[in-house]
Amino acid sequence: MVVLVPGYWVVVTGLRTREGLFDANPLALSTSPTLENYRLVLDSAFTHYLLNSTLVTVGATLLTLVVSFLVAYAYAYAYAYAIVCGASRALRWAFSVFLLGLAIPLQATIIPVYYLIAKAQMYDTLPAIVLPSAAFAIPLTVIILVNFLRDIPDELYESMRADGAGHWRMLWSPAVPLARPALITVTIYDALNVWNGFLFPLILTQSPDKRVLPLFVWRFQGELTINIQAILAAVVLSTLPILALYILGRRQLISRLTVGFGK
Repeated sequence: MVVLVPGYWVVVTGLRTREGLFDANPLALSTSPTLENYRLVLDSAFTHYLLNSTLVTVGATLLTLVVSFLVAYAYAYAYAYAIVCGASRALRWAFSVFLLGLAIPLQATIIPVYYLIAKAQMYDTLPAIVLPSAAFAIPLTVIILVNFLRDIPDELYESMRADGAGHWRMLWSPAVPLARPALITVTIYDALNVWNGFLFPLILTQSPDKRVLPLFVWRFQGELTINIQAILAAVVLSTLPILALYILGRRQLISRLTVGFGK
């Protein structure tokens, strides 16, 4: 109820006219619903900002998945080898140092990140949002993937190695399919964080054509402070793409986990 009632109110209010905003029951369906608020949002270059958000989200999520999966596979493989050689303590220490990124808040690094982006001549570009977003998503993604990859039996790698398979073959054949539930999970989680990211787009971009949807909704609210229905219509439209991704990924995730539990 805490989640559904506010969401329902946002959708219902976005369909109201200005005259119907202050009806007696704010949760009741409007007697004269209208799509004028959505038309106003779409006429404000909404599709351009939607494209920017899509490019940033896809780029940051793919970069995070590729780097994190390689790191997780290397750690899981090295951890199994370290247990045999008695060097697991040093490996755990190195992994703990790497995961210190979880303890560093994003807000505390915005000044050095801005300095690095400016020195790299990437300020006011979409890659300026992609790279920091992926960097801050890697630590948690690695943790989730490592826990899945370490559960893969070592005998499977040994048998493939005996048949002459290299690391890239073992990475692509058994590791990726068996870690698919974890990959879907981190894809949804990272995509949600990047899609809703506000601080990096606000600090690292300036031009109106480089804005993403959170900045568009924020600026839309500033321009139309009185038109609450249009603001909520912009919120609904900006939520639909990532909500569709979540619903699709959730179904796949549940089916994969169900197969695993059945086995």
